[in-house]
Amino acid sequence: MAMELLSEDIEAKVGKPLRSFTEIYRHNKTSKVRRYFFIIIGIIVLIMFIPWTQNIRSTGAVTTLRQEQRPQQLNNIIAGRIVKWWVKEGDFVKKGDTIVQLAEIKDDYLDPQLLERTGQQLSAEQLTIDYYEGKVKTTDDQITAMENEQELKLSSIDNKLVQTKRKVQSDSMKVVAAKNEMTVADRQLDAATKMFEQGVIPLTEYERRKVQHQNVNAKLVGAQNDYNNSKQDLLILQLDRSATIQGYAEKIAKAAGDRFQSQSQIAAGQGKVAKLRNQYENYRIRNGQYYVLAPQDGQVIKARKAGINEIVKEGEMIVEVVPQNYQLAAEVWVKPMDLQLLAIGQKVRFTFDGFPAIIFSGWPQASYGTFGGKIVAIESNLSENGLFRVLVAEDEDDRKWPADLKLGTGAVSFALLKDVPVWYELWRQVNGFPPDYYKQSAGKSTGGEKEKK
Repeated sequence: MAMELLSEDIEAKVGKPLRSFTEIYRHNKTSKVRRYFFIIIGIIVLIMFIPWTQNIRSTGAVTTLRQEQRPQQLNNIIAGRIVKWWVKEGDFVKKGDTIVQLAEIKDDYLDPQLLERTGQQLSAEQLTIDYYEGKVKTTDDQITAMENEQELKLSSIDNKLVQTKRKVQSDSMKVVAAKNEMTVADRQLDAATKMFEQGVIPLTEYERRKVQHQNVNAKLVGAQNDYNNSKQDLLILQLDRSATIQGYAEKIAKAAGDRFQSQSQIAAGQGKVAKLRNQYENYRIRNGQYYVLAPQDGQVIKARKAGINEIVKEGEMIVEVVPQNYQLAAEVWVKPMDLQLLAIGQKVRFTFDGFPAIIFSGWPQASYGTFGGKIVAIESNLSENGLFRVLVAEDEDDRKWPADLKLGTGAVSFALLKDVPVWYELWRQVNGFPPDYYKQSAGKSTGGEKEKK
């Protein structure tokens, strides 16, 4: 009020307003703070409704899509002494190139002619097997010959048996005939004795008939003896046949035993031959292990042994080979809470160490310097660091990953999720809620529309 009175007083004296009151005190100006305040509030409200892409941020490193394309340790198979290095660290090698040459250190393999002498042992053992095989063949021939001889001898004995049986039958008939004659002679002698006593016949006739009776009796005794001898001959032939069978059975059994013994020697020899062949092949392969070769094209790094005559143990790492040709991928580590939000084929954005980028995590379209990827594998087992490992391959539909990207380079991934308003994302972050769980729409690409599950 005082200033207005002062200004009016000065204007009354001077006749016009002073510039100092206009520029310094600005008491006639209207304030624009309210207007700016409402404009800012409006902008904030508009920003709150701008779409924001939810994402999961994870860290990881560059690796390869296939495990055989990753850096691999080159281990020696046998223990040895380093004789010569054919490459040095940093050299690029082709598959099959010699890395290092080793010498033998074990007593069992120090003989320079070990392979040749083992081959001689193998040949000698094979000759032994051939000898026993020939012996088996000869024994088989002997057994066949004895069987044939037995068959011939048994045939001869069987023929004699048939003849003897016929002779026994014939002698049996002779005995029957002699008995009949003896019966007649007994009756005639009795009649002659009665007639001689009655004086019907003379003494001479009686003596003739008595002599005739004795002759018939002698014929009967002879027939019985011949019959008994024939039966004895038949029994002897039967015993001879059994003895022949037994004798040849023993001979054949002895020959068969010799054959089985030879076959046993053959089996033992074959076992020795197989063992010697195994040793021979092991020695031959071991001779090829004295030169450690590159398994694939790549660069030699991390040599564990540095000098000559150093001893390396079996399975010990000699160098590491980084493959020259590989397909890049990235392995990232995801928290268990975020794992359910990821799926195979899902879009992922990347930034790599050493490659500048401008990141707007909620607006991936406005980001600069990022690279695209697709999830190809999600491990189901928790790793030692308490996170789940996710493998992401290069997105062929996006910009290519840098050609100078090296294995092991650090990477930061942004797995793109559902589009939500900014106010919803702020509310979620303040309350500590996880991003929305969703699945991709059927029939649409991984970068297309997303729907809430």
